[in-house]
Amino acid sequence: MIDISMQYLGLKLSSPIVVASTPLSESIDNIRHMEDAGASAIVLTSLFEEQLALESRTLDEDLSRGTDSFAESLGYLPDLADYRMTQENYLESLRRAREAVAIPILASLNGATKGGWVRFAKEMEQAGAHAIELNTYALATDSAQTSADLEQQLLDLVSSVCQAVKVPVAVKLSQSFTSIPNLATRLQAVGAAGVVLFNRFYQPDFDIEALEVRPTLHFSTPSELLPRLHWAAILYGHVNLDIGITGGVHSAEDVLKSIMAGGSVAMMVSALHIHGIDHIARVLADMCYWLEKREYTSLGETRGCLSRRSVPDTSAFDRGNYIKTLSSYSLRQTVAAF
Repeated sequence: MIDISMQYLGLKLSSPIVVASTPLSESIDNIRHMEDAGASAIVLTSLFEEQLALESRTLDEDLSRGTDSFAESLGYLPDLADYRMTQENYLESLRRAREAVAIPILASLNGATKGGWVRFAKEMEQAGAHAIELNTYALATDSAQTSADLEQQLLDLVSSVCQAVKVPVAVKLSQSFTSIPNLATRLQAVGAAGVVLFNRFYQPDFDIEALEVRPTLHFSTPSELLPRLHWAAILYGHVNLDIGITGGVHSAEDVLKSIMAGGSVAMMVSALHIHGIDHIARVLADMCYWLEKREYTSLGETRGCLSRRSVPDTSAFDRGNYIKTLSSYSLRQTVAAF
């Protein structure tokens, strides 16, 4: 029997597959189904910073003031009753999930500033979260805001949360930071136990007939996995952080690549929406078959074997790969022409 257990955020997990934040986990039946299918941990759907702000009584009163006089303005204000997850609902869902399954349950906070995060992180810990994932989502739209400002804002947030709770904290990063290795090292210094690569930014689309900007949501594809593998392979062995990989994990091959790059876990969402929750069991079976055929005794033996520090030629992760790839493509095109 192959040992496919992995360590992540100080937790011993039964398999490398973690269900990332998704509305699927709002159902206790789905959470039980995920455990039965082989998921080793579940990150609950995120609670958004904007929801925390909207539940502030003072802010709510400010938003409501004057709307009776200008009825058309009502359409621009969010109705708290429409939110699936208020603070209390979230904490109750967390408690119920913790009681329903034996696998670890991770809470998720999504935002960019400290705000009420510290207080709510404490409440998540008290409600039973095994760990907390800070799902950071900060976009630079102000020309006066520097990259250093954004990084410091993130570091301050992570530091505050890590000091406030005893459970491990993972930081879900954007891939747009200038120096991810440097930022990861600084996150480790302020108390983070892990990083998750990477947050998927949902880009708006343009309706040229209605002249509207509209939100869009597309499931991930396996091609999106490549930058995650690249940066995991660079970070592995150079920071004392666990690495979660999310975005583009659909198959057993994707999971194996994630671990070989240096990841501790591979997180799934889109694949479960496309193929159903039972897809986890099929992926694990395929992964075990691959390991058995090659006579591995554990999945852990493969971890980091394709990381930057493990391969003899590191040019695949550096600028040399850019030149080599373009040259190789040009040569193939030339040969094909003849």
